Amino acid sequence: MIAKSRANDRPYATSFARWNAVSWVLLGLLPTALAVLDSPDARKYWSLGVLGALALCCGALFALRSGPALRPLMVLSVFALGLGGTSYVLEGAAALYVVSLPLFWIYARDARSSVVLSGLAALATVFGGTLPQGWSPQFLTGNNVVTVAAFAAGAALGLWVHRFVGQSDMRAAQLTAELESAQRRLVEAYRRQGAVEERERLARDIHDTLAQGFASIIVLAEAARSSADSDPARRAQQLLSIERTARENFTEARVLVGSAPSGTLAAGSLAETLGRTLDRFAEDTGLAVSAELPDIDCDRTARIALLRCTQESLANIRKHAAASAVGVVLARHEEVIELEITDDGCGFVVEESLGFGLNGMRKRLAEMGGELTVTSSVGDGTRVLASLPAPEASGTLETAEALETAGSPVTAGMPGSAATIATYQAPSTPVSTTGQE
Repeated sequence: MIAKSRANDRPYATSFARWNAVSWVLLGLLPTALAVLDSPDARKYWSLGVLGALALCCGALFALRSGPALRPLMVLSVFALGLGGTSYVLEGAAALYVVSLPLFWIYARDARSSVVLSGLAALATVFGGTLPQGWSPQFLTGNNVVTVAAFAAGAALGLWVHRFVGQSDMRAAQLTAELESAQRRLVEAYRRQGAVEERERLARDIHDTLAQGFASIIVLAEAARSSADSDPARRAQQLLSIERTARENFTEARVLVGSAPSGTLAAGSLAETLGRTLDRFAEDTGLAVSAELPDIDCDRTARIALLRCTQESLANIRKHAAASAVGVVLARHEEVIELEITDDGCGFVVEESLGFGLNGMRKRLAEMGGELTVTSSVGDGTRVLASLPAPEASGTLETAEALETAGSPVTAGMPGSAATIATYQAPSTPVSTTGQE
């Protein structure tokens, strides 16, 4: 039954068969051969010849253990007859039969074949041992009794082991099937989770980019329609803002579908990126916006995350806050970059806010190891604090250093409105009134 071993059990089965062959030679073949060396020449040579044939059969069994089923059965049949021949020459070979019993259970293909072949070997051993007695054989000899008892005990033990191994194999097969099923379910769960996360990411990106842009276009279009006759210059500025917002939305849409490089988003430093966004917000809304934007170094992913938080916060201020002033402070501490956005609007109850935008900001920052803190109450305005782990590389300018270098606030008037952005930053980050990228 060794050939039926599973692929991962074959090294163990081969090692077991090798050690059994060595044991058979040391405990069965050699003692029997030594015992016949003092026999008469004829008997000695016949005995050694039969024992040599048995040794060849044992070697053939080991060599053919993984071959077609018919070959080991044929060799075992010859081996059983060889045991009978040995018993005939030595007038009994019970000890050799006992030592040879494991061979029938190792190399036979199933339990039935093992029982039949070991029974054939027992019959041949008993018959060979009684044949020299002539016409008055004595069957109740020690050799015959030991042979029959060994056959019965070997059959019982072999069947029990076969049943135990069969149950173990069934259990192993069942566990393997359950493991494969669990792995398939896990792969499917990961696939579904990945699809859900991808949908959430796309929804968050669409909400933070295209939806906000369309909302701005709607507000600007309504304002342009209401001021068509009273303020032509303001109307022209609003139409220009609509055009720029539409172009930005088109660029964002191309990035989302993968037809444009994502490097066009959040180009430049973080201070420049936020400065352009605040310029556009002040220009479109007419609100007073004050900002402290030192030149802080961070990677593109962090710039985009903080830019999205700024855009979402400004969109909420525009739609819900009814504010007159907005403040933005960017600062780097020892291990964290913080972006604070405040307004003096109507405020809200944070616990009752179920909007998609705040949850989207929280998830975006959490994916990067950051967090979002929203503080607000009705009538007292709102404070949004976004924090991200600071990069380990040094060389960025701290807020105090930027203020010391700048010397004084730089004020940029927004065309077409009374809004003003006071931006504290290093000279290398000039105030920009261009549209955001």
